[in-house]
Amino acid sequence: MTDYEGRILRVLNYIHDNPGGDLSLDQLADVAAMSRFHWHRVFRALTGETCAQTVRRMRLHRAATALVQTRSRVDEIAASVGYPNPVSFARAFAEAYGQSPSAFRRANRLLPPLPPFKTGDYPMLPVEIRDKPARRLAGIAHKGAYATIGRSFESFSALCQSRNLWPQIADSVAVYLDSPDCVPEAELRSFAGGTWRGEDIPQGMEEHHLPGGRTAVMTYKGPYSGLAAAYHSLFGTWLPGSGEEPADSPCFEIYLNDPRAVQPEELLTEICLPLK
Repeated sequence: MTDYEGRILRVLNYIHDNPGGDLSLDQLADVAAMSRFHWHRVFRALTGETCAQTVRRMRLHRAATALVQTRSRVDEIAASVGYPNPVSFARAFAEAYGQSPSAFRRANRLLPPLPPFKTGDYPMLPVEIRDKPARRLAGIAHKGAYATIGRSFESFSALCQSRNLWPQIADSVAVYLDSPDCVPEAELRSFAGGTWRGEDIPQGMEEHHLPGGRTAVMTYKGPYSGLAAAYHSLFGTWLPGSGEEPADSPCFEIYLNDPRAVQPEELLTEICLPLK
């Protein structure tokens, strides 16, 4: 068992032992002793579920067991697993099990086992550990689905083109500041820009700093639509077997060629995971 599997088992045991307690994402990251920036990606890559999905499943699992094995009232069971509102509990239970809590109790239904770890199920892509330099970025803050960050890159590119700023841009960089597993899509924060070699940040752009240091770099070749699978490979295959620990800093991507100049299959992207 890897260290990361051990951490996930610790979190699963914590959820099981505290179904009515604080099972917030920050609390579970503390139990796992991992950076909040990366814990959610590791968890999903190894279990196939988000933290929130696991909490919901395990709470309802405990409730289902209690419905069959005890005579406690439905509202008491609901409160014991973190649903103080019986109506909300009944709705969530029916969505998960296809019937009301009372009907489930009468049916005396058996429960499915927990899903296995997914370690090794993702294709391995090349990863190197490098010392990345600190970067001062100029660019445009993006809010919303990460898949739509191209819109902000188009604005960034247009400003660079109209003002002849490209000679002062070393490379194009995106920074992803939230986990899509725990932040609503409309509220996801990211940054589209490039490494700035000039002096003052151009008007209409914002400044962002990357600290640099030891970084796991996965080089992905192919269309940007495949980046999500590459992240699963990084967090689900490489990281658990690496002996490395992520730093408390967000992932970022460096784009090595221009999507306007090469075919999607030839695009090269460095996915960068800061390490402790």
